[in-house]
Amino acid sequence: MAEEKKATAAKKTTTAAKKPAATKAVKKEAPAKKTVAEKATTATAKLSGATYATGKRKDSVARVYLVPGKGNIIVNDTPVAKYFRRPVLQMIIAQPFNITKRETAYDAICMVMGGGLSGQAGAVKHGISKALEKAEPDLRKVLKAAGFLTRDSRVVERKHYGVRKARRSTQFSKR
Repeated sequence: MAEEKKATAAKKTTTAAKKPAATKAVKKEAPAKKTVAEKATTATAKLSGATYATGKRKDSVARVYLVPGKGNIIVNDTPVAKYFRRPVLQMIIAQPFNITKRETAYDAICMVMGGGLSGQAGAVKHGISKALEKAEPDLRKVLKAAGFLTRDSRVVERKHYGVRKARRSTQFSKR
């Protein structure tokens, strides 16, 4: 009986030893790396003589770097048409360039965080306007007249005590 236990124990250890060798570790594919051009675009925006400005709208904050270029706008390392798919949001972002006739003069590299897409588009617009004004001070008059340099301070009202939302009261119950 003791010999049988030893034999079964020996079988278990050999099978246990074989299992790790039999199962091969599956390598996970690494996410696609940025191309050299994409890395260079974001790195040169921060390092070389780029014009920097911060734009804000609702809960969104946008860091905008303007670099002399061909008119490309990149938001969070993606083209603006891919990041903001709605044409209205793309139009909002392009307004400062259109009003100052600088559509192909600058490339804009933007980092946006917080809020939703509408607020982010407004933040990018505000940041581009401020950066354009820093790059070319004579554009201030045009941008100010259009209202692009003013930060839109409207934010969501907080929820109040005893009500369901900011303004929504509780439902009336007759009985």
